Amino acid sequence: MQEPHIASAFDRDLEGIQAMIMKMGGLVEAAITSAAKALETRDEELAEQVRKDDKLIDALEEQINTEAARVIALRSPIATDLRTVLSVMKIAANLERIGDYAKNLAKRTSVLVQMSDVEGSAGAIRRMAKEVELMLKDALDAYIQRDVALAENVITHDHEVDQMYNALFREFLTFMMEDPRNITACMHLHFIAKNIERMGDHVTSISEQVIYLVSGELPDESRPKGDYMTDEE
Repeated sequence: MQEPHIASAFDRDLEGIQAMIMKMGGLVEAAITSAAKALETRDEELAEQVRKDDKLIDALEEQINTEAARVIALRSPIATDLRTVLSVMKIAANLERIGDYAKNLAKRTSVLVQMSDVEGSAGAIRRMAKEVELMLKDALDAYIQRDVALAENVITHDHEVDQMYNALFREFLTFMMEDPRNITACMHLHFIAKNIERMGDHVTSISEQVIYLVSGELPDESRPKGDYMTDEE
């Protein structure tokens, strides 16, 4: 049993780390929104800002990991407390990867603005990105509230993102077959859609960490992935 003053210190440390997680989550949500908007409006400046802001996300992950390691070393948390610290580190890692995918989206936007627009594609990408952003918001809310039902709902929604991706993939194939001049642009758009689909996977991982944090057990792996191509690093 921890001494009261030690438990109180741990709680303060944890509050600080959780505040950083929420700040990081807010930056990642903004990155998803801005990257999708930059693509739709063909805004190179906004795309470049997303790329620059990714450094802030990376720095926060490093700060969270450093602080979590310090807490483990100083407080020697056990049981639920240790699970909490480990979950924080895994959530931070997932947020960092989502930020990387948003940066990848912004990079390809800078290339796509030099090409002819593929009708309807940017709007479809934006809708898919919006779905992932809402999932992320719910996943972070589930973490703060320790809400297993909300976390499970997020995991269910990932199937919808997968369906949106598969529909876009088929649409891009059609565009490429109808007019070979669309091939290069559609390949870039496909990788953007794939990056967003991967974002959804990482949001799902965050939700799984919430379930683990509350219950001590990870949910069963029952999400078959029908990937057509591998994701882009």
